[in-house]
Amino acid sequence: MISYKDLGLVNTREMFKKAMAGKYAIPAFNFNNLEQMQAIIQAVVETNSPVILQVSSGARKYANQTLLRYMAQGAVEYAKELGCPNPQISLHLDHGDTFELCKSCIDMGFSSVMIDGSHLPYEENIRLTKQVVEYAHQFDVTVEGELGVLAGVEDDVVAESHTYTRPEEVVDFVTRTGVDSLAISIGTSHGANKFTPEQCTRNENGQLIPPPLRFDILEEIEKRIPGFPIVLHGSSSVPQDKVDTINQYGGKLKDAIGIPEDQLRRAASSAVCKINIDSDGRLAMTAAVRKVFHDSPAEFDPRKYLGPARDSLKELYKHKVNNVLGSNNKI
Repeated sequence: MISYKDLGLVNTREMFKKAMAGKYAIPAFNFNNLEQMQAIIQAVVETNSPVILQVSSGARKYANQTLLRYMAQGAVEYAKELGCPNPQISLHLDHGDTFELCKSCIDMGFSSVMIDGSHLPYEENIRLTKQVVEYAHQFDVTVEGELGVLAGVEDDVVAESHTYTRPEEVVDFVTRTGVDSLAISIGTSHGANKFTPEQCTRNENGQLIPPPLRFDILEEIEKRIPGFPIVLHGSSSVPQDKVDTINQYGGKLKDAIGIPEDQLRRAASSAVCKINIDSDGRLAMTAAVRKVFHDSPAEFDPRKYLGPARDSLKELYKHKVNNVLGSNNKI
């Protein structure tokens, strides 16, 4: 058993309390490798922001659970080295789907876990979520649950359609499970192709405009569980300049579209205190790598293409912190 506190990490309880009081959201950035971790830590140190390092089940398999634990510990020390004496970093399991996976992550030093039982019947979701909460709280690890289903594809999470969160269920779910935060479905979606063209309108330039988020559902949930931390998954904005760069240099991303940043900013000023961003980072890195390969086709040194990819990712995340989430200067 490894305590996250020995790694210099924190859970999300105080993070969320401060975020809700300050009307901002904590960035939850997924990472799989060294360059992503470097970019995240550089970005949050330069903006003086707390951060949640998210690891999916797929990322854990890819990077190895032991290496990830030491990377998270290294992230804390790296932040200090860069000039942040008291970094606020949480290591979070994204979309855990079994008790065994959540337990393993807790035992390996995670400070927060998500148990996603949203695909299960309601009572089964409650049972599984409560089981994880009871184990996690023994070690002061925070737990995120989910009600409602997000469409799209993200690592091992696949759903063809979404189901909006039912506000009438949230009080019962939160009370019976004891979760510390709740992920809801109000129209966000996983991946870079969050909506079909048929779901969207087009502006005068022919660019797809997605349907607005269901803020009416969010507001009703806030009324029923006032002061309770809410989480948005699938909240990448799919920046069109990155999509255009990828396609310019050989990519084939058709009708890639995300959540407008002004809607995310609105959400961040409500009870939404954690916003997950993954696809935007993948797009930024891929665009930078493709450009290097196009401009320097003889290049084969990984540092020469992963370095620019890391730098592009850092700038994207600084923008998110400063202009979308509002978590800058909150440490």
